[in-house]
Amino acid sequence: MTINKKRALGRGLNAILESPDTDITSKDISGNYVVGAIAKIKTDKIIANPFQPRTDFEEQALKELAESIKKQGIIQPITVRKLGYDKYQLISGERRLKASSMAGLDEIPAYIRVANDQQMLEMSLVENIQRKSLNAIEIAISYQRLIKECDLTQEKLSANVGKDRTTISNYLRLLKLPAEIQIALRDGIITVGHARAIINIEDAETQLNIFKNIIKKNLSVRAVEDIVRNINNVKPKAKPKNIPLPEKYKSAKNKLSDKFNTNIDIKRDAKGKGKIVFTFKSDKELNNIISIIDKNILDD
Repeated sequence: MTINKKRALGRGLNAILESPDTDITSKDISGNYVVGAIAKIKTDKIIANPFQPRTDFEEQALKELAESIKKQGIIQPITVRKLGYDKYQLISGERRLKASSMAGLDEIPAYIRVANDQQMLEMSLVENIQRKSLNAIEIAISYQRLIKECDLTQEKLSANVGKDRTTISNYLRLLKLPAEIQIALRDGIITVGHARAIINIEDAETQLNIFKNIIKKNLSVRAVEDIVRNINNVKPKAKPKNIPLPEKYKSAKNKLSDKFNTNIDIKRDAKGKGKIVFTFKSDKELNNIISIIDKNILDD
């Protein structure tokens, strides 16, 4: 992608979707649109957008939009790119296209653009993000795709979508949550506020326990924040550290190693608690240790 295209992205959505460099505004000798502002295109000539970030289309909302289109028509054109002779690929406006088909329309007004795959991906993702029509997980995935597939830094992405880096970072962090929590967020079972509180817990099992309590007890975001704060403020008890063995125990350790013909370790903490560890490398060595114990201890 050229530097000029990235600067256009930085100026906002209109700079991407209504650039003179990508507009198609006239017809060729055969009468097909080759470069045009808004054209009427047969809906059966438009194929799906493989870069569509939206994964959830609510059936009832589509029906309501279809009824609106029947009465008022298409208020805002969709955006497509020309693939070849009388063939187009959707860039943005899939809800409008689906609803138009439901309304019985066989053609739809569209902006026709010229774009390669990478430009199309940016157009599709940025258009959807700026329309605020995606759920939090879809937005997070869109940001992730822009970074990975368009080779953008968070700083460049921030300029392209008009969001500060902290906002982008907070969305990306949501993708680190367990899948069960991500699905609940996507489906509106919990809010973004709940998810952002949970993400401050490092342990996945604890995250899931808090999530289950949110559902079970209908916890507010503030209640979850308090739970997380209390967990993070409780410092785990430090485990007693082993201290160097006094000389008399070192001597006993060496005598035991010689007696059992194997390496024996004695661990002891400051409170006098500890363990004696026998090391063996085979069943033969283990049987030898047991034999010595039987002979010297169990038979007495």
